[in-house]
Amino acid sequence: MKIALTGATGNMGRETLLELSKLEIVEDIKILVSPSSKKRGEMVINRCKNNKHKINVVYGSIADINACRELVKDVSYVIHLAAVIPPKADKNPQLAISCNENGTKNLIKVIEEQSTQPKFIHTSTVALYGNRNHLCMWARVGDPLLVSPLDVYSVTKLRAEFAVMESNIKNWAVIRQSAMLHTNMLKDNMNDGLMFHTCFNAPLEWITAHDSGLLIANIIKEDSKQDLGLKFWKHCFNIGANHTNQITGYDTLNAGFKLIGGTTKHFFKPNYNAIRNFHGVWFYDSNKLNDLFNYVTQDINDYWKNISKKFWYYKLGKVVPKKVISSLVIKKLLKDENSPQYWYENNDVAKLIAFFGGKEEYENLPKSWQEVNLLSENKLPNGETLNFDYLKNRENAKLIDYGYDFNKLDSEITLQDLTNVASMHAGKLLTKTFKTGDIYAKLKWLDQDGKEFEATAYSVLRAGHWHNPCYDSFVWDFDRLSKKDKIYAQIWYTSHKETENNVYYIDEDYLAKIR
Repeated sequence: MKIALTGATGNMGRETLLELSKLEIVEDIKILVSPSSKKRGEMVINRCKNNKHKINVVYGSIADINACRELVKDVSYVIHLAAVIPPKADKNPQLAISCNENGTKNLIKVIEEQSTQPKFIHTSTVALYGNRNHLCMWARVGDPLLVSPLDVYSVTKLRAEFAVMESNIKNWAVIRQSAMLHTNMLKDNMNDGLMFHTCFNAPLEWITAHDSGLLIANIIKEDSKQDLGLKFWKHCFNIGANHTNQITGYDTLNAGFKLIGGTTKHFFKPNYNAIRNFHGVWFYDSNKLNDLFNYVTQDINDYWKNISKKFWYYKLGKVVPKKVISSLVIKKLLKDENSPQYWYENNDVAKLIAFFGGKEEYENLPKSWQEVNLLSENKLPNGETLNFDYLKNRENAKLIDYGYDFNKLDSEITLQDLTNVASMHAGKLLTKTFKTGDIYAKLKWLDQDGKEFEATAYSVLRAGHWHNPCYDSFVWDFDRLSKKDKIYAQIWYTSHKETENNVYYIDEDYLAKIR
């Protein structure tokens, strides 16, 4: 069996390559590596030790369709992990567009060209669900995709995922990756102000890079035994973990600081971080993919134990005064152009409104931790004390009403279901006939603005796609759209006021703007 793999030098890619190389059924793995990443490519190949002979390198860019053709030729599976993610996507949005969107469309095109099509596994992202807080902490595949304003990465991944689902590839699968724990996470987060985008009460579901790689290998192994059919192919899944791996933004930061003998409160002030416009959620349907492929072997505690062993010198931070660490490591990042304090000092109004509601709201953030209510301390933002463990309260999860019975089987979806969902979105279904259960038939719809678009029932009802300006341009108009869209409103108004009337956009120079 021959497999093509993009993103092999990335965090998930390294682990995926290692796990695939161990499979006896896999004879050849073609990896796409940029010429500028040749050394990194050699490093990830060397990790595969006795199985290095299985790996062949195609040097080139995913933005080059000819390189994609060479990669895809004569393979049974294409596994697409390559992506430009934040903060790199924030600082080089053109690269994110080239890789995440255009690169994916190149792969789609060359797969469609093959007389015998390979099967296509596309990794998407939790970022498509946008900002979530204590009012909507749980998401299922099917939830509305309200990508966070000014986040180019999320939009490119949104468009790429939609292109996969609407393609003519016979066997595709989309897996939405949650937050990932990887070896270089601490080091990466100390080079940019991105850590200040993490809302303290944001829900985050973590999975290790190892388990993500194991998932891909297990998919290939199981499908090679017997074609998984519609049990997996032509479906979208969340890559979840388990309840131990569902924590908040505050606890995520806290776990890292524990290595050097401190807490988030020792090194951060409560006005350092955003209060909205992040992306993170707990997956209500975490179990579905794991039930199929049994890939979750590690939890957050395992990860931090491994990091503590690998980077033993972090413990030396325990003898350094916490104020010194805060001054030398944390405070310098406040000056980074990706930091809220930088936005404030440089009067970046668009980002201050997107992440805080405005300049005044930023100025009025609590300055003392005594003024902050944390879910991890069992307090709601309004100060109410809870008498149950909020972090494990899945039974009381508030789920989205899509306008139809979400528990129906695919084979039971009717024309009336489609009509109802379109109406909830303040749009219309133009197609007049629909064979019950034919969820992959191409249908015509009108969006909220009367613009016609084409999408399958699966994309709209089962995967949460609904046309809006983000699908065509870098414009986030959810303040206006949510006033009529009853599905959007259930998410948007948990962190935005109904009186807000902002249109966020990226101009021709890729600068954040608002009108």
